[in-house]
Amino acid sequence: MTRRKTTLPAASLALAAGLFAAATAPAAAEKLMLGNEGVYPPFSIVASDGTLTGFEPELAREVCKRIGAECEFVVMDFKALIPSLLQNKFDLLATQLSPTPERLEKLTYGTPIVYNPATFIVKKDTDFTFTPEGLSGKGLKVGLQRGASSIPYVEKHFPGVFEQVLYDNPDQMRLDLMAGRIDLVFDSKLNWTYELIMKPDGKDWKIAGGDHWLGDPAIPEEQRGYSWAVPKGEEALIERFNAGIEEVIADCTFTKLRKQFLDVAILTKEAACVE
Repeated sequence: MTRRKTTLPAASLALAAGLFAAATAPAAAEKLMLGNEGVYPPFSIVASDGTLTGFEPELAREVCKRIGAECEFVVMDFKALIPSLLQNKFDLLATQLSPTPERLEKLTYGTPIVYNPATFIVKKDTDFTFTPEGLSGKGLKVGLQRGASSIPYVEKHFPGVFEQVLYDNPDQMRLDLMAGRIDLVFDSKLNWTYELIMKPDGKDWKIAGGDHWLGDPAIPEEQRGYSWAVPKGEEALIERFNAGIEEVIADCTFTKLRKQFLDVAILTKEAACVE
């Protein structure tokens, strides 16, 4: 008996080939948008060629690889980050945030990535007593970052003491401080140590007034730190990032990345890697 040869139409062959290719192609990586301020050195920096770098973007890129996501950054002023996150303009805020009670009502925080208390930066020849009584009546202008938790902290703990001068980023603050347009700054200790105190321009300036925790005072000291965050209801996403961060810390990649930008440990969990 002669076997009949069946010929499929060209269109059917093309469709079959397309279906086979789709079935065997690797799945596209999940795409996530991350918010970052870009002007918070050494944690985030926009280079002259427009590339976003710094410890936090590099850490985020590594974590995204670990969780199988393709991540892109949205860079904007700090004051716009939380409103934009809540408006779903990006998926995760990858700029260190202090966990204040007000923010905790709307955001779910991840595992801490840094302990970075606030402090005062003043001229070396000043001899202030950093209490409301010691600073009152001096007509001091203090630089603060718009949208930061340093503002309500100063208003609560130093009521009526300062004339507040608000800035979009630390670079603007530093320029006005050096020019004498403000008397002192209240901002993140690590950033100002690396970006002013340790540099030649910082020879006439000092850190003063102690370390100030800007987060919820109910958080135990051993659990304190600043973290990335997502809106309430997105706990599954932040848990994935938490797992990635813990993995990066455990295998010392966190410390290797941190050493590119800071030469001191920023988490107690780094102890094994530092040793």
